[in-house]
Amino acid sequence: MNKILFFLFFLVYTMSGGLLYAQSKRLPLIIDMVHHNPGEALTQSKFSDPRFVKTMPFNGQVMNDFVFAHTAITFRSLDKQMFLPGSEEYNWIKKAAATIKKNIQQAHTAGLKAYYFTDLIVLPKKLVQQYKDSLCDANGKISFEKPFTLYVHRLMLRELFESFPNLDGLVIRTGETYLNNVPYHTGNNPITNGAASHIKLINLLREEVCEKRNKTIIYRTWSFGGMHDSLNYYLQVTDQIKPHPKLVFAIKHTQGDYHRTYPFNPTIGKGKHAQIIEVQCQREYEGKGAFPNYVMDGVINGFEEYAQNKGFKGLKEIANTAQFAGVYTWSRGGGWRGPYIKNEFWCKLNAFVASNWAANTHLTEKEVFDKFMDAQGIRQNDARKAFRQLCLLSAKAVLRGHASALYPVKKDWVFWMRDHFLAGCDTANLSPKAFPSEGFLHEAFTQYLQQGVLDEVVKEKYVAQQMWDTIVLLSKKIVTNNRADDEYIRISALYGAHLHAIIASGWHIMALGMQHDKGITIDKNALKTAIAKYDAAWTQYGLLEKNNKQCASLYVPYAFIYKAPDYHNVQGLQASVNKYRLLVN
Repeated sequence: MNKILFFLFFLVYTMSGGLLYAQSKRLPLIIDMVHHNPGEALTQSKFSDPRFVKTMPFNGQVMNDFVFAHTAITFRSLDKQMFLPGSEEYNWIKKAAATIKKNIQQAHTAGLKAYYFTDLIVLPKKLVQQYKDSLCDANGKISFEKPFTLYVHRLMLRELFESFPNLDGLVIRTGETYLNNVPYHTGNNPITNGAASHIKLINLLREEVCEKRNKTIIYRTWSFGGMHDSLNYYLQVTDQIKPHPKLVFAIKHTQGDYHRTYPFNPTIGKGKHAQIIEVQCQREYEGKGAFPNYVMDGVINGFEEYAQNKGFKGLKEIANTAQFAGVYTWSRGGGWRGPYIKNEFWCKLNAFVASNWAANTHLTEKEVFDKFMDAQGIRQNDARKAFRQLCLLSAKAVLRGHASALYPVKKDWVFWMRDHFLAGCDTANLSPKAFPSEGFLHEAFTQYLQQGVLDEVVKEKYVAQQMWDTIVLLSKKIVTNNRADDEYIRISALYGAHLHAIIASGWHIMALGMQHDKGITIDKNALKTAIAKYDAAWTQYGLLEKNNKQCASLYVPYAFIYKAPDYHNVQGLQASVNKYRLLVN
């Protein structure tokens, strides 16, 4: 009888263990990327070291220093005389090739697959000049409508994998072409004929890379024209492509760029191809790790603003879909300029939770979050409770400080704050090609004023400021196993509090000023008080950087423009505030 009971116990134990194992689902692709700033010195990051990346459950690394792997070949099969040994171009190519080989080897030694981020179209200037008539259209753009362009890219891909046979695959981007780091090359967006261009390009990559060489193509849907954010457009393209186990489509989790208020991407979980979801850990529009900003609860479970949305709201809901093949984190980078951080704690938190959840999607976000606290040595119950509360509150504070949880926010308006730039409430006076961030608040304030809710929108910024004050208090309760991290948690919390005090008083000043511009009588004492708070917040903000070595670089009160090296002119928050100082001086 005892033997029978033991057998039954063993059977139940084995079956339950098997059930637990079956419930553990590891996604096949868990990859990370440091997105270096184009045209700047390489970002100094632990995440550039594949040995550090491997401490988390990543299985691949994307190299993205904007020296694309295919710029480190000589096109010898097309013209052996194009890059003569000893020439500047030849020496540059050989140096770039050596770096690429080193990066691939280091990733493999650490146990990671190596993928190279690749902008298309990018070709040598000499090649384009020599074969211009065969490559370019009437507008001088390199065109895939030209048969010779297809031929050149077939040669390029063949030589690429002959030169770097250990390279595991390519991450393909269209739409944006960054030439900042490749001085001997030129290029442009290959998508000149809408969906047809995507189909032609993907089929070429599928044939040359996936079929012929058994290498991986991760085709980013990020582009212009709808491929990324329109389900109809996405299916129009991908339904024309035969699936292949080495062909994967990469999609940002947001319907557009990495902004709050943007819906969950409607193309995710649709179509017949494998998909890998892109997640930014150092949010380029939300501080870049200079202040607490925990987004993985929202990415996995759905942000609070998605509560009433139909369809999928987070990665948790697509975990068992046939399309979901992995997570692609940007541990560092995105956008332009600063803030420049000196401690990667908040980036590491987001990357840790994203990768560990992808390694077992049957875990809850909270369970993975607890694993991070364990790894960081946050053991005391009060500290664990405070850390969890701080992180969740940071997501609420960012939404209210940058956009709104109460009122509609048009898609462009969120660009008023980006990288380390703070726009004002003036109208834009530059060409749209400069992508100026000035003008968006003018449109937003005008509409909110017409709707009679501008004062409430400003109050929401003060609510965000109060949340940051709470975050500062919570930060003082947190103890990890690293004193530098303890210090940074407190400094970054103060950074967020001072910055959002600037935002709250700045918005208050601009709202009052614009009402005055419309002929509305305003409380000038309230304006004077807001200006005093604004100036005091900037003073405290500056002292924080001056007195703390770990403090990130500061935001600047100027609107963004797409023009190196400063990426700003004179418009911006400071100009708008100074305009309305005159009302009380």
